[in-house]
Amino acid sequence: MGCAERPDDFEKRRGKLKDMSDEELHQYFWQLVEKIVKPLIEEARTHTTPSIERSILLRMGFSSIEAKQLVEKMLQRNLLGHGAGRLVFELAKAKQLSIREAGTALLSGNYWEELPV
Repeated sequence: MGCAERPDDFEKRRGKLKDMSDEELHQYFWQLVEKIVKPLIEEARTHTTPSIERSILLRMGFSSIEAKQLVEKMLQRNLLGHGAGRLVFELAKAKQLSIREAGTALLSGNYWEELPV
């Protein structure tokens, strides 16, 4: 079972590029890069993972056990897409609590209905 030889269509494919200056090629390259990367950036803005959210909570001062529990509770309530750290931060601000107090209150079952989603 051999590989089929790829037809040589280089001249055809380079048709629109051959008359471009170096500057035009440079600009065209970056247009293509933006076109490729744009959906990845949008995906990153609108999607998260439990691992990412736990990592954020760890950096906010929660233990790994607390971070895991907070993320699990947010997953159960379909809130993770709003950002676990952002929700804890916004709750702390709204209730004039420390970030730690807001997170432990959520772990105790308080304020879930008051999260700013």
